Amino acid sequence: MQEALTALDTGDDLRARVARLVLAPIFQRVVIGLILLNAVTLGLETSDSIMAGYGTLLHAVDAVLLYLFTLELALRIYAFRGRFFRDPWGIFDFIVVAIAWMPASGPLAVLRALRVLRVLRLISVVPSLRNVVEAMLGALPGMGSIVLLMALLFYVFAVMATKLFGTEMEEQFGTLGASLFTLFQLMTLDDWANIVKPAMEAEPWALVFFMPFIVISTFVVLNLFIGVIVESIQTLRDDRGAGEAAAEAAAKSADRADLRALVQEVRALRAEVAELRAQPKNTP
Repeated sequence: MQEALTALDTGDDLRARVARLVLAPIFQRVVIGLILLNAVTLGLETSDSIMAGYGTLLHAVDAVLLYLFTLELALRIYAFRGRFFRDPWGIFDFIVVAIAWMPASGPLAVLRALRVLRVLRLISVVPSLRNVVEAMLGALPGMGSIVLLMALLFYVFAVMATKLFGTEMEEQFGTLGASLFTLFQLMTLDDWANIVKPAMEAEPWALVFFMPFIVISTFVVLNLFIGVIVESIQTLRDDRGAGEAAAEAAAKSADRADLRALVQEVRALRAEVAELRAQPKNTP
C-alpha cells in the first residue's frame, strides 16, 4: 500500500490525501477500536437477559458500526482502486463487510450469523497477526508430506486396532471408522486413560501398542507441524528484513549520490566564482 501511496503522490491529489488518511496510524487505531467494540456488542447479543434490556441499543450500535466499516472500506477502494482488489487482505475485508449487509430474512438470513466474522478483520489490520497468518499459509506446502505421514500412521494403526481390539471393545474399535476416531482421540490425549485401561484389562500387552502410537502421533508428528510453521515465520521475517535492508541501502545510496552531485555543483560554482575574480576589471 505504501507503494500505491507513492504512485498517488504524482496523480490525483484528493486520492493521495485519502490514502494518507487510511494509512495513518491513528486511523488504524480507530479501526481496531471499532472492531473490538463490535466484538463486545456481538458477544452481548448472545445473552437473553441483556438483549431484553438493551437489545435496541445493541442493534443500533451494530448498525452504526456497519456503516462506519462500510465507509472505511469505501475510502480504501477510492484511494487505491484496482490495487485494493489485488490485495488478498482487501478482498477479505470486502467479503466480511459484504456478508454483514445480507438481508435479515429470507434464504440468505443464515448468513447474518456470520456477522461475527467482522472480528476477524483484526487479522488484516494488526500487522503482527497478519504476519502469523501469512506464515501459516506459506507453511501449507511443507505440511503436505507431514499430513501424508500422519494419514499412513493412522491407517496402519487403525487396521491393527480393529483386528486386535474390535471384539473386546466394539464401540471404540469395532469398525475402521470407529478405530480412526478413537486413535484421533488418543492423539489429542482426550480421556486416553479410559481407553487404554479397558484395553489392558482385555489384553495386558495393549500398552505396547498404544504407547508408541501416542508418542509418535502426539509428540513427534504434531511437533513437526509446529516446526514447519515456526520455520515459515522465521523465513518470512528474514525475507522482510532483507527487503527492508535493501530498501534502506538503496535509500542511503541515493542520498550519497545526491550528496556527490551537490558537492560537484558546489565545486563548479566555486570554479566559476574563481574565474570571475581572475578576470581583469575594466577601468574607465
